[in-house]
Amino acid sequence: MPDSSTGSTGSTARPSRRSVLTATAGVTTALAAGGAVHAATGPSAHDDRRLRALVSRMTLEEKVGQLFVMRVHGHSATDPDRADIDANLEEIGVRTAAELLARYRVGGIIYFSWAHNTRDPHQIADLSNGIQKASLGLERGLPVLISTDQEHGVVARVGAPATLFPGAMAVGAGRSRSDARALGRIAGRELRALGIRQNYSPVADVNVDPANPVIGVRSFGSDPEAVAGLVAAEVRGYESSGVASTAKHFPGHGDTITDSHAELPYIHHTREQWGELDAPPFRAAIDAGVDSLMTAHIVVPALDASEDPATLSRPILTGILREELGYDGVVVTDSLGMEGVRTKYGDDRVPVLALRAGVDQLLNPPSLDVAWNAVLNAVRDGELTESRLDESILRVLRLKARLGLFEDPYVSHAGVDRAVGARAHLAAADRIAERTTTLLVNEGGLLPLSRRRHPGLLVVGADPASPSGTTGPPTGVLADTLTELGFTATALSTGTAPSAATVAEAVAAARDADAVVVGTYNVSATSSQKTLVEQLLATGKPVVAVAIRNPYDVAHLPGVAAYVATYSWTDVELRAAARVIAGRVHPRGTLPVPVQRADGPAAVLYPVGHGLRY
Repeated sequence: MPDSSTGSTGSTARPSRRSVLTATAGVTTALAAGGAVHAATGPSAHDDRRLRALVSRMTLEEKVGQLFVMRVHGHSATDPDRADIDANLEEIGVRTAAELLARYRVGGIIYFSWAHNTRDPHQIADLSNGIQKASLGLERGLPVLISTDQEHGVVARVGAPATLFPGAMAVGAGRSRSDARALGRIAGRELRALGIRQNYSPVADVNVDPANPVIGVRSFGSDPEAVAGLVAAEVRGYESSGVASTAKHFPGHGDTITDSHAELPYIHHTREQWGELDAPPFRAAIDAGVDSLMTAHIVVPALDASEDPATLSRPILTGILREELGYDGVVVTDSLGMEGVRTKYGDDRVPVLALRAGVDQLLNPPSLDVAWNAVLNAVRDGELTESRLDESILRVLRLKARLGLFEDPYVSHAGVDRAVGARAHLAAADRIAERTTTLLVNEGGLLPLSRRRHPGLLVVGADPASPSGTTGPPTGVLADTLTELGFTATALSTGTAPSAATVAEAVAAARDADAVVVGTYNVSATSSQKTLVEQLLATGKPVVAVAIRNPYDVAHLPGVAAYVATYSWTDVELRAAARVIAGRVHPRGTLPVPVQRADGPAAVLYPVGHGLRY
């Protein structure tokens, strides 16, 4: 069953409404005919009865499948490239997304750029349509809930020409709830046009540890109430777009120096500290009507003395989340392929324990066959009841109904062209970025740079791989934008760990420039980036530093006269920083996290709220 597209216009051949309703037999058709159920009101009693009837007609195997959200390689649901077929055969035992749906009847599929799911907008739309067509063509076929991680900033799976916004910490620096809501509304509109109806965003973690290796700039900041307000605003923005938002990672992943992708982190907050520091953003998300919450693979002994990961903890997911916080929406695990959740139990136990804890969606297990059969056997053996599965399936189906998937799961190229990367959307992203750029240091009024006094600029520094599918590299984006603004700027990439020879090359080039702009990326006390900046300062040339990820870099480079923080190296943030450096816009951001002194971390160098103006 090939993906349908028309050769003459390039637009996806959109199945008629009649064919959509015909494809979903029985009560599914009846539900669709009644119209979409909206998130703000929830399902009516009539629609809920239809959904319950739909669950009652499923086989046990179909029920188990509905609980899983799985990755699949390839740009097409039926005709992926040979390398993607081979990857699917090795990892899942199927060739294509269509075969994945036929064999396991999964309820959701997650898109990744590395899995070649997100090459370009029309291709993504075609893939989404192909997935829906393959699923709905099965006996008792159901629409698929397609999801992705589109946090913006340093984590996004759909790249340009889609609109890419500043990341969470940048938005935290802007302190504008209206901007956060606009981000959710616009990003959600573009995702929905691509057939993606569930987004694993916003991050609700409060980043209270500067050394956090996994959250960091993905968090709105370190102030629980400020984070809570921005989380709620973004949730409402996504809700208005018809895309399910997902607050993550419950019960809070902000205070750890361990990456749960590689190890099992411990959070040593007391119960009271958790309530004050970690809980407020999740409470705010629930109050705002968040559609789903994602669990964290972390241990919080104060919340569960068994020291099970939160993903597998009934006291945390049922006791606190369901009963104490009153949340009855969808709970999705973080990826079950992460080591944090695999440390204590085997891959066959993890999905079963997650369901026993209160999870509804099992995301991306390392082996779907092992996980799927483990759940199936747990029901057959009596460890899990079929009614327990029904509870979760009903939540997932309610979400699908609220998102309109039973009414019309398909998208069109025309819809893509209207929404994705629309001029108004791109302009909104630029305006938001300008309100987030933060001026940390400006000794002697070095900034804004003058085209008369500093016409020739050298842009050097770190060029990490471009996040979010933007063009990059950072030095090139900064240099090109500064040149467009009237300077003559030359880019020289020096990397995140410049060698002595690279440092010498940059210093030699700096002697011919009127000023130097240097991008820094996670500078430490022993970083050779620090050596680079110190030797550039020794030339006597004015040096402007731009922290292109963590704002904490400024503490390690006290000699720099002007320091700007962007919180990410995506194009939209770098262009905004260039406009601030050139004086085309004034800096308006303020620190959403404190910056401690490098020589005494107990002392604060720049507090939350610090930000200079012109």
